[in-house]
Amino acid sequence: MPINFDELLTVTFTLFAVIDILGSIPLLITLKTKMGRIQEGKATLISGALMILFLLVGEKFLNILGVDVRSFAVGGSIVIFILGLEMVLGIEFFKGSADAKAGTIVPIAFPLIAGSGTLTTIISLKANYENLTVALAIALNLVFVYLVLRSLDRIEKLIGPMGLLAIRKFFGVILLAIAVKIFAANASGLIK
Repeated sequence: MPINFDELLTVTFTLFAVIDILGSIPLLITLKTKMGRIQEGKATLISGALMILFLLVGEKFLNILGVDVRSFAVGGSIVIFILGLEMVLGIEFFKGSADAKAGTIVPIAFPLIAGSGTLTTIISLKANYENLTVALAIALNLVFVYLVLRSLDRIEKLIGPMGLLAIRKFFGVILLAIAVKIFAANASGLIK
């Protein structure tokens, strides 16, 4: 089956907006400072595996765990909210670890790259587009994510300490707003 490039572009940009790796740069730099380093390849592969898993068996997987999509989104929104608070207030909730492996998986691969918003978006996209189109869009986004993760040192030097502080506070507020939006959109359906 030939690929429809218009659809591929639409799905790729939809995922790009939801993943928002550019908006996560200040937080990623903060986490890299705490952890010493980020395993870029591992973070990219784990987040990619989560995305593909959700493409193939998303809702079924959550059902096996006894979790619905709304509960999953609310849980992810709480983690994002805490990360946003950390950025805005300068309070450390996520404790740095000498083990870069732990931080690479949580919170970088999940929920920053493959967060509840991304995973639920993938489930939604699957309803309207072919699996191959969504899988290619995921792959294109993962290439960009990997390049950003590899370039964090250069980006940090380019922005400088004061610019990084200002951007971190600004994007912390954005993360808080995104978390509140995800929570509000999904929490009402949980209370019965």
